[in-house]
Amino acid sequence: MSPETLAVLALAVALAAFVQGSSGLGFALIVAPVAGILDPGLLPVFVLASMIPLNLYVAWREWGALDLRGAGWITAARLGATPGGLALLWLIPHRSLGLFVGIATVLAAVVSLAAPAFTPGRAAYVGAGAVTGLTETATGVGGPPLALVYQHRPPAELRATVAVCFLVGEVASLILLFATGRGRPQDLGWALVLLPAITAGAWLSRLVHHRLDAHRMRLFVLAFALVSGLVLMLGA
Repeated sequence: MSPETLAVLALAVALAAFVQGSSGLGFALIVAPVAGILDPGLLPVFVLASMIPLNLYVAWREWGALDLRGAGWITAARLGATPGGLALLWLIPHRSLGLFVGIATVLAAVVSLAAPAFTPGRAAYVGAGAVTGLTETATGVGGPPLALVYQHRPPAELRATVAVCFLVGEVASLILLFATGRGRPQDLGWALVLLPAITAGAWLSRLVHHRLDAHRMRLFVLAFALVSGLVLMLGA
């Protein structure tokens, strides 16, 4: 990876860590399209590995607001759907992965913008967990279904619950990807190299997460996802 590419990726990772640490979502929606444009081989392992330290921090910071019941149903469905995400990854030709990530990103943003307000129940939790298991294992992008479920809940509850669900799912997906030969050790290395960028973004989010306009941040993330996804689709 060239120094220029690494610098662009570091900026994207720092921005994404700040956005997700502040609003509860957005890391993969920002990083996956950028990584797909720079080097499609980084997907999905680099994105999944990069999110682990960030979600550990957010889960610790917001632990008191965790929706334990919702997290339990989402995680059960997420783990059950993880093999399906791996199968999907096997079916997608490597040269088409960028196009698939672009389509998934744009669809996720459009659905997130158009979805009406609702009160989540067990069916919503299970559905969100299953879709996240498929898309996050295959592409690294899994936040929108969880954001849909919690978009009208208190911001701290969204941040805490999404972080905990992501943590369990990311570890499960990485174990399965490496066990089946779909993971590259160098992608874990790049996640370690960019740990300072993740730390910087997460630390900055600590300064503003309690007073940030979550609605505006959500619109920013979704607009960025739409543009990045479209660029990735056109490039593919």
